[in-house]
Amino acid sequence: MKNTILVTGGAGFIGSHLVEALAKEESSTIIVFDNLSTGCLENIPSQENILFMKGNVDSEVDVAHLFRSFSFDYIYHLAAVASVSESVQQPLATHRVNMDGTIYLLEFARAQEKKVRKFVFASSAAVYGVEPTLPKTENSLIDPITPYGIDKYASEKYVTSYSNLYGLNVAVARFFNVYGPRQNPASPYSGVLSILTEVTQQVNRGEAAVFQIFGDGEQVRDFVFVEDIVQGLILLGRKVESQANTYNIASGEKHSLRDIIATYETLLDMMVPVAYNEKRPGDIKYSYASIEKIKKLGYQPKFSISQGLEKYMENI
Repeated sequence: MKNTILVTGGAGFIGSHLVEALAKEESSTIIVFDNLSTGCLENIPSQENILFMKGNVDSEVDVAHLFRSFSFDYIYHLAAVASVSESVQQPLATHRVNMDGTIYLLEFARAQEKKVRKFVFASSAAVYGVEPTLPKTENSLIDPITPYGIDKYASEKYVTSYSNLYGLNVAVARFFNVYGPRQNPASPYSGVLSILTEVTQQVNRGEAAVFQIFGDGEQVRDFVFVEDIVQGLILLGRKVESQANTYNIASGEKHSLRDIIATYETLLDMMVPVAYNEKRPGDIKYSYASIEKIKKLGYQPKFSISQGLEKYMENI
């Protein structure tokens, strides 16, 4: 039976990789819903079973038009203002997209005549905040310290409440630090590894470039390659056991920023020029994941940091 799958934010970094993987199934039609604020059409494969609709998730009119045009079997909600620092600078604008947009999608999903087989919401490790217990499990204390983390956690609760109150089939994914091809280093929403990659390319071209470190460089993260994120999302969409549950999606590894810089220097046989700056408001010092829960669904990370970075470099 042919499925119709919605991917919000599907022209963006993670969304486009998800679209690419889902579109390989000939029995599925993929609808990409994106306002192209940070994504681009070039990220979306040119295939007959992929359709693009421009719109904003925080516009009830746009979302209503989307659901009048299509009826969905699966919904992957990735559209968001993805920058923690942007949420600190623009909390109201971030809230409209990250919170109101989620509620609009949930409302129309529960109202459509055909029952949604799974609504998968992309959340973030930012919901854990600075509570020191590590690794972060899905039962760790939730204590977000930024508007971004607060909106993500509130959205999670809305998503799971729509399961309990209205019977909507849902699952929640908490992403850790994602990296890989198509992550735009020029974007204010960019991840640290895409910025670091851009600096190394500039240096190789003989340009003056310095990688800016905020803090002492000892901050620890769980860096996860984008293809592993996609693997996890598809599992949450398909597995019955994920219903109304929340899962970390990460590599299960931990690396300091200084460790990552050293890995780049080894892979590229070069020195990375760095400059140290004051720690930014809202930055979390240590964050890495337990992935035992999602591994029970069959998830197994395929990329170590070295393997992921090597593939990333090949696709630049």
